[in-house]
Order: sequence, then C-alpha cells, then structure tokens
Amino acid sequence: MAQQVDVVVVGMGVGGEAVAGRLAEAGLSVVGIENRLVGGECPYWGCVPTKMMIRAANLLAEARRIEGMAGHAEVTPDWAPVAARIREEATDDWNDQVAVDRFTSKGGTLIRGRGRLAGQNLVEVDGEPIQARRGVVLATGTIPVVPPIDGLEQTPFWTNRDAVEAKSLPTTLLVLGGGAIGLEVAQAYARFGVEVTVIEASDRLLPAEEPEASALVEKALVADGITIRTGTRASAVRHDGEQFTVTAGNDGELTAERFLVAVGRRAELGDLGLESVGLDPAAKAVKVDEHMRAGDGLWAVGDVTGHGAFTHVAMYQSAIAARDILGEAGPPADYRALPRVTFTDPEVGTVGMTEADARAKGVRTEVGIGQVPSSARGWIHKTGNEGFIKLVADTEHGVLVGATSAGPVGGEVLSALAVAVHARVPVGALRHMIYAYPTFHRGIEDALRDLG
Repeated sequence: MAQQVDVVVVGMGVGGEAVAGRLAEAGLSVVGIENRLVGGECPYWGCVPTKMMIRAANLLAEARRIEGMAGHAEVTPDWAPVAARIREEATDDWNDQVAVDRFTSKGGTLIRGRGRLAGQNLVEVDGEPIQARRGVVLATGTIPVVPPIDGLEQTPFWTNRDAVEAKSLPTTLLVLGGGAIGLEVAQAYARFGVEVTVIEASDRLLPAEEPEASALVEKALVADGITIRTGTRASAVRHDGEQFTVTAGNDGELTAERFLVAVGRRAELGDLGLESVGLDPAAKAVKVDEHMRAGDGLWAVGDVTGHGAFTHVAMYQSAIAARDILGEAGPPADYRALPRVTFTDPEVGTVGMTEADARAKGVRTEVGIGQVPSSARGWIHKTGNEGFIKLVADTEHGVLVGATSAGPVGGEVLSALAVAVHARVPVGALRHMIYAYPTFHRGIEDALRDLG
C-alpha cells in the first residue's frame, strides 16, 4: 500500500524547501523528495557562491582605483582564497546536511530519489508510491540549456557549476552567452587575470534589459580587457585535449583553454509524469494560476513555473502556495513589479517593464533618465561611477510601470523604484518626496525632472 502523507513536495530547491518547511511547521505531514542537494542551485552554484566571486573581483577593481584618489596600491590577484571561501562558507564542500537538518527539524521527512506523478495526489519515488491527502507541489527547478552546436556535447565544456567549482583559473576562457550568468562570471574571471571573450548571438549584451544598460555594461567589460563578440553565433566546437576551438560567425575560429556555456536555463518536465494528471510533459513550464495551482491538488513553485529563474520569485511563490494549501487568506501573485539584478560592475537592476515592453503593450509611455556621474554622490565617487537611472512612466495613469538603476550599487537603489512600481505611487508624489543628500538614490530626482 502507498504511504499516506498530507503533502508531497517534488524538488527541494529554494522554493520547494520553503513551502515544505512552512507546511511542516504548520503541523502537516510533509515528504520532500530531492535527488540532488536540498536548497537547490542558489546556495551551492548560483546566488551565493557567484556573489562571493564577484565580491572578491570587485575588491580587486576597487584597489586598482586607488591611484589618483587615495595613494598607490599594488594588486596581486589570488583565486585560492575565493575557492576556499566558496567551499568553506557557502557550500560546505557541496554537502547539504545543514539544509536537510533545517527541514527535518521542522517535522518534515526527506526522501532521496526522483519523484514523478503517477496520478492525482499520487507520487512515485523510484517506483515506491506515496499518496498525498492534500496535494502535491512541484518545485523541480531548471537545468542549463545546452544548445545544438555541432560537436559541443563531445567536449568537456563548462556550465555555471564548473565555473564556480574551479579551484584554479584557466589562462583563457570563451563564454557563450551575454546574459547575466555569462557576464558575471566573465567579469569576475577577467579581474583575476583570465583572458576572456564573450560570444552573444543577439546584437547586444543583456538583450532583455534596456539598451542603455547593454551599452554601459559592454563599456565596463571592455575596460576590464574582455573581448565582446555580439551578433555572433557559434556553429561548431571541438576540443583537442588541451584547448577548445569554437567556430563563431565572421570571427572564424576562436580558441581558449575553457569554454563556458551560459545561454539560459530550461525546465526538465519530461520525467515528471505530468501526463498522468492531464498536463503536457512537452511544455516549457508548468502553468499555474495566481495561487500557484496547476490542477486539482497540484501546485507548482519556482523556476518550473516560467515566471523568472530567480530565488526571490521562488520564495514569493512558495509563500502563496503554502497559504493556499493551508486555507489561509492572502493576496494572489502579482508580477508587475518583478525585480532582477545583474551583478556586474556596474550593477544593473530592473523592475517591471522596459521602455520597449511598455510600448509593445500599448502603454502611453514617457521616459526619464538621470546620469549617475552627474549626481552629487556620483561626482564624489569619481572613479567607477558610471551608471544611470531610467524611469518608464504610464502617462495615462501617472505611475511608473518600470525602471532601471545601473551604477555602483544599482541593485540597492532599485528598492525604492520597486516600491514605486509595486504600490503604483503617483509620479507626482515621487516628485515631492525628500531624497537624502548625497546618495545614489537621490539620482531618481534627476530622472523625474527628465521625465517632464
């Protein structure tokens, strides 16, 4: 007979762990199923270790900016303490016991294995059935996209995990993909002395962001010695045992010791048994409503829902799903003010719609831009002060529908703009706020004046 529990959570990444833990704390019997590490991509290969890499790389950059500002400094990069910190402080050498204990201490039960749906409220783990009285939550995340490039799968190419796990750095690196993951790794490695080339098929880096952000980041990367090849597609890859050779459009053949593929991530739905509950296993994501319901007795949270591969989205959705399962009242999902940050230097923070998004949706749009170097704080900061604040306003309703904050602390300045978009703060109210002086966020006033 099948084991009987209240809820089964398939996938214990950040979203799965959060919803499972919340339900267990509420007194439900919860089984969490995970075949990798409890906690998922973020703490072991994503958010946390990559930001440790970036923090270390930015310290090097800041030291190099001392000249002419505060004296003179000789900088000698050393990757060893970065690799050690990742193992000791972030990943516990890729051991998830702390996360497992965190979940089980709340009353949950963890099963190692692969879970798949076998009917409504029924999950099989490596052939063993578990019946869920209240329902099932899918939180299986995503995996890196491996593009269909001739010869690629026969080579020892890197994904983001390999770049994070590296104990020593290559002398040269080719990065396929000019999105957030590829550029963050590219800049961090370059600041530690690696010769880096970025290959991006689109005509600009960070194609989902404002074009001003693309230009700003490209300028910064070039200043770090990175070679940028936009509008370029890789058509073939080979490896001779020592180095990669990538055939890349009009650039011909590019060579490097390592080849990082960072062209995005995708949900892996084919083995989840979705067909047993009437869902399409060939879909790109599990479709959910505003309460994270994917069907009768079925919820989904995190990357698998297709609402942005971000830890903060997974956590947000997990709270909504937990409330719904427990029968608690609460607001439905609202993605109007979804924020994201690319942690290059300068950082690029975006919330809501870009100008192109707004115009494509028929919004009566007006934009305003303020330049960070022209602000008092930017002028004081001097070196390393490149950036801007761009506001996207809906003139019909007098509110912001999007904004970008790019600069030395772009992700932090974004918080004020995210509140404005989320709460539909009238532009008139924003104009008459008091902004602390001299701060980077005071540059919002400059963008408001440019808004007209």
